[in-house]
Amino acid sequence: MGNAISACFSKYATFSGRASRSEYWFFYLFYVIVYIAGMIVEGAVGITGISYIFILPILLPTISAAVRRMHDTGRSGWFILVPFYNLVLACTPSNPGSNKYGDL
Repeated sequence: MGNAISACFSKYATFSGRASRSEYWFFYLFYVIVYIAGMIVEGAVGITGISYIFILPILLPTISAAVRRMHDTGRSGWFILVPFYNLVLACTPSNPGSNKYGDL
């Protein structure tokens, strides 16, 4: 999980290339954990909107990881805009070898 998080942060706003299924899902799990932590802090403090302090810095790497995940399945990154289809693609195995988006 640590490798996936560091890989996504090192490619903070990189929308080219590929992201493996495990890299994407571990980073998404990290995003959910940070979101829940932000909501807990927000509830404890009693001020609405504090959770955005936790979420906004990792929003761009989450989107770029999703785009790279779509590239890994051989599709355009624009598929992240199709709600349920993108979930299916995020769960599909990687294309073996290289594709037009690069090597895994």
